[in-house]
Amino acid sequence: MGRVTQLRPRERVRQDGEAIAVIYRNLGAAAADQIVARALAELAAAMAGVAAQVKGHQLADLGRHLRRVQGMAENLGMVSLCNVAADARACLDRGDSTAFAAVWARLLRVAERSLAADHGFADLSV
Repeated sequence: MGRVTQLRPRERVRQDGEAIAVIYRNLGAAAADQIVARALAELAAAMAGVAAQVKGHQLADLGRHLRRVQGMAENLGMVSLCNVAADARACLDRGDSTAFAAVWARLLRVAERSLAADHGFADLSV
């Protein structure tokens, strides 16, 4: 029992490229670039707001904010982020703080990978 192994979970992020492709087909490349960039920035800001709420233990309307993140992620085809945000809401609804803590950690990992600057959403759109 002298050795402790630190686990470093890595999340596999699933995406539906069709959601972005529809935006590009409907709006054209230039407009779609702007819309997608704005949507990603809004999603990142929403996640930052949720993180601030969790850090401050302000859980009163957290479910509503997680639902917003979930919807934004769904609109961008971010399947994993959408699903994990829904899981976090379910934990809140059940009042299961232990499960919420675990799912929250996972949501942060998935959000970080989903919103990474080098993620390449343009590659999904064409």
